[in-house]
Amino acid sequence: MSSVKTVSTKPFEGQKPGTSGLRKRVKVFSEPHYTENFVQAILSSIPSPGAKGSTLVVGGDGRYFSVPAIQSIIRLCAGNGVSKLIIGQNGIFSTPAVSHVIRSYKATGGILLTASHNPGGPNADFGIKYNMSNGGPAPESVTNQIFDVTKTISEYQIVEGDDVDLSKVGETSFGPLKIQVVDPVKDYVSYLGEIFDFGLIKSFLQSGKFTVRFDALHGVTGPYGRALFVEEFGLPESSIQNCTPSEDFGGGHPDPNLTYAKSLVDAVEKEGIDFGAASDGDGDRNMIIGKGAFVNPSDSVAIIADWAKKAIPYFAKGGVKGVARSMPTSGAVDRVAKKQGYECFEVPTGWKFFGNLMDAGRLSICGEESFGTGSDHIREKDGLWAVVAWLSILAAANKEKPGTSVNDVLQDFYKSYGRNFFSRYDYEEVDSKGANELMAQLEKKFADPSFKGSKLGQFEVAEADNFSYTDPIDGSVSKNQGLYIKFVDGSRIIFRLSGTGSAGATIRLYVEKYSNDASEFDADAQVGLKPLIDEALKLSQLKELTGRDKPTVIT
Repeated sequence: MSSVKTVSTKPFEGQKPGTSGLRKRVKVFSEPHYTENFVQAILSSIPSPGAKGSTLVVGGDGRYFSVPAIQSIIRLCAGNGVSKLIIGQNGIFSTPAVSHVIRSYKATGGILLTASHNPGGPNADFGIKYNMSNGGPAPESVTNQIFDVTKTISEYQIVEGDDVDLSKVGETSFGPLKIQVVDPVKDYVSYLGEIFDFGLIKSFLQSGKFTVRFDALHGVTGPYGRALFVEEFGLPESSIQNCTPSEDFGGGHPDPNLTYAKSLVDAVEKEGIDFGAASDGDGDRNMIIGKGAFVNPSDSVAIIADWAKKAIPYFAKGGVKGVARSMPTSGAVDRVAKKQGYECFEVPTGWKFFGNLMDAGRLSICGEESFGTGSDHIREKDGLWAVVAWLSILAAANKEKPGTSVNDVLQDFYKSYGRNFFSRYDYEEVDSKGANELMAQLEKKFADPSFKGSKLGQFEVAEADNFSYTDPIDGSVSKNQGLYIKFVDGSRIIFRLSGTGSAGATIRLYVEKYSNDASEFDADAQVGLKPLIDEALKLSQLKELTGRDKPTVIT
């Protein structure tokens, strides 16, 4: 079995990794040689000393096509001289857990099988991405190299053999390749126990005065959620729902927002649950809600930063080195940074930009408006970390003032910092031609010198451009990261084409307006933002160019 076989192949068009790897329909990945070509391109692009002799972590969210893909990866790794694979039992590994295992086992990197929050199943999406030795997503220098290899690939190397049994924890081998199948949950949950005060959270939750519901949306975090809420915190099974991972996520959309996690939202309101939380397919995103309260992700990262040293031992001991947000995320965390004296960064969308700052010791807490929140404990966003961070905040707040709710924490934050009203409109699977025309027309308008100082309804334009970022650590420049308008009153409108979909284009429209008027703090964000949204739709001609009269999802 140990002899290496060379297989002839031809390039496939469009194997360009986006911000989170390559995402396509399952039927595309199922085409002969398609998956093998891309995995070979990854192995050929691993920075020096390369794939030979390396140790790689492999696993994913358990979506449809994961099992055959992992068996292909095993054969390719054996053919390329990889020394060892660390694989999650049954191929299961949350993205945050992979990041932790890469770092704790000092692996060369990891191959993750996930399309994150995208639906799964035979007619849905699949994805593959490569993470580096720091546990974070590959930078553009590596993803560009992977893409270059896919354009010229003519062969790949494999070792043939029977499928490897991934159901049992332990060590095995495949020809010259060593394989260690590990419990995907144990190390990660143990690590969270070092970051947070599990004892404080447990005593708070077991008081019986505070009810909890966690929804894994049939994604990878189901076993992790059970290990935390039921086994660690001693809560009943009724504290978790949809915690059995499924190849098609129970036929649902594993995206933790008010639209796709509706059963959780309804349960929290109908049953009067104090704290609700959900995570996405691969476990790196989160949503936090409470009775009558939705925590906007932009507010969430700001509140975690505000409470970090008071409520979370990891930060009480190590301090907060800095905070950061993606460009479309609201400026709420900027206000916390200013008051607390933290360095603050605005980066393009994509977690790899945070990783550079973390590795340089300049960033501790960061977040994206797309339900991604995290810290320097790993190099990926981490849905369950954010959920436990919120439980830590609530436990600490209730110690100070019994009966404090999620909404109380929100309102107290607004009283201290004001409120950044924020919303995102997603138009999914839009015709690419119309989407590109919309962006081109906006860029042309923004480049006209007369646009600055002009008025869109009541809003006067202070600045408009295409966001560009120069990395303060390595000096790399990332251009064309999103079209934005900043208004004189501090409001913003942003347009981006997202790279996370597998078909067509996804247009994201973001609107933000700041208020320090206490009478507005409890208002519905959609009502307060309507004038700004109307101006954005009129300016972009979105309906005329795409045929869409309403978004797929409103956040």
